[in-house]
Amino acid sequence: MSEYPGAGHPVTLRRALLSVSDKTGLIEFAQVLAAYRIELLATAGTATALREAGLTVTEVGEYIGLPEIMDGRVKTLHPRVHGGLLGRAGQDDAVMAAHGIAPIDLLVLNLYPFEQVCTDPERSLDQIIEHIDIGGPAMLRSAAKNFARVAVASDPSQYSDLVAELQTHSGALSAKTRFTLSVAAFHRITQYDAAIANYLSAIDARDDNKRDDGVSQHDRLPAQLHSTFIKVMDLRYGENPHQAGAFYRELRPVPGTLATFSQLQGKELSYNNLADADAAWECVRQFQRPTCVIVKHANPCGVAQAVTCTDAYEMAYVTDPNSAFGGIIAFNSRLDGATAKTILERQFVELLIAPDFDADALDYASNKSNVRLLRIAHGDGDNALDFKRVGSGLLMQTGDVRKIARDELQVVTERAPTDQQLDDLLFAWRVAKFVKSNAIVYARDLRTVGIGAGQTSRVVSAKIATLKAEEAGLAVSGAVMASDAFFPFRDGIDAAAAAGIAAVIQPGGSMRDKEVIAAANAHGMAMVLTGVRHFRH
Repeated sequence: MSEYPGAGHPVTLRRALLSVSDKTGLIEFAQVLAAYRIELLATAGTATALREAGLTVTEVGEYIGLPEIMDGRVKTLHPRVHGGLLGRAGQDDAVMAAHGIAPIDLLVLNLYPFEQVCTDPERSLDQIIEHIDIGGPAMLRSAAKNFARVAVASDPSQYSDLVAELQTHSGALSAKTRFTLSVAAFHRITQYDAAIANYLSAIDARDDNKRDDGVSQHDRLPAQLHSTFIKVMDLRYGENPHQAGAFYRELRPVPGTLATFSQLQGKELSYNNLADADAAWECVRQFQRPTCVIVKHANPCGVAQAVTCTDAYEMAYVTDPNSAFGGIIAFNSRLDGATAKTILERQFVELLIAPDFDADALDYASNKSNVRLLRIAHGDGDNALDFKRVGSGLLMQTGDVRKIARDELQVVTERAPTDQQLDDLLFAWRVAKFVKSNAIVYARDLRTVGIGAGQTSRVVSAKIATLKAEEAGLAVSGAVMASDAFFPFRDGIDAAAAAGIAAVIQPGGSMRDKEVIAAANAHGMAMVLTGVRHFRH
């Protein structure tokens, strides 16, 4: 096994090269470097910012004897730059001296903001291409490879720790710090290259997969997957204590999704907390009116819309009080103090999620210091791709973001649903999308009254939904039913009718659709088809 790099000696900094697009903290950091008499080199834009702050700096063009050319496309690709970064102490001294190459001990560099620019709808392809950095990654690689002598700062967040170490070691950086910075630089290069490859691959896929009518299919899967996920936190363990766990997010998470959360209080998050939180948040954000979703083991066990958060919670809770114990509770509107007090006085809850919290809700929750509070700002984004690991492979699909409007529903029975039933059917349909298959959801008055999840038989799911309603003392008679996929046989309709279900929403598409529709007519039920399936395994 090779020797750990941290065993090397500290390196006193004499010369630093600065080239940054993000100038956050640049001046303050450069002032510290100058205070330790470290010579400053910089590319044109960075040099201008440093000079305006009163710092002495040598521009790279002057240092190498060549100006920036091709509108800045070529400025640092020169032996005096890369030789200064790659030169090995004691081994390359002679050749460096012969060619006038001075050692560069610190590289401070962040890359052109390609990730931000490529998501800007106002930018043309040519403008986006110009934000592909060439010299920056090359310099990062040179400096990171030569961590035995060179330190590399690839993100402004690293400046404060570097300043502290320079102060501790009188202008020197330890071998362990240099190695850690090297690893971070290589990670940054990987993320950057992956973002470029993913962006260009998406364009390539759209161009190669046009329909005959010339309309591009926008939701395409890349021919090759490049990971752009970064670790946010280590978790206590995975699903079970003998498994390690961690949470990663995309470099630029989709607005409004779980990865944008901020934790306001409570114990550290667990693997299962986050899995359940995602199910709860994705479900509750489907609704516009104040809504509460209670999730247990990744399945909604109660969902309701109401005028207030308290009413929504009360109606969601009574769907399945036993399962609500120890669950995840999510709201799509600001959580008030009265509702927080009602929840925390009544039941044990792992996690409360909302787009925001009233001050009195935060104050009351502080009395239950172990309860986790997550704030997630609303956003209209959806995850473009879903992933699932299988053995040594990866299943990937476009996100299930299809929404059904009222005018898309096809009434297929002799009796049409009432307006109130249509509202309830669409409500139940949105909930069913987040229930494990085979999913059955009973609902009335924009609230669930029974949910059957994760069964190998759809008729069993229907029976479980009935059982849940009976256990909670909720009447099923007159309620509506949603099924995430078609009914392969009429038995599911017969079971629902026996429980008192009055109307059904389902995708259709079974070989026995006529038999299923006939069963609904025989029971006097209304049925609408969506033409869309929502399997959730």
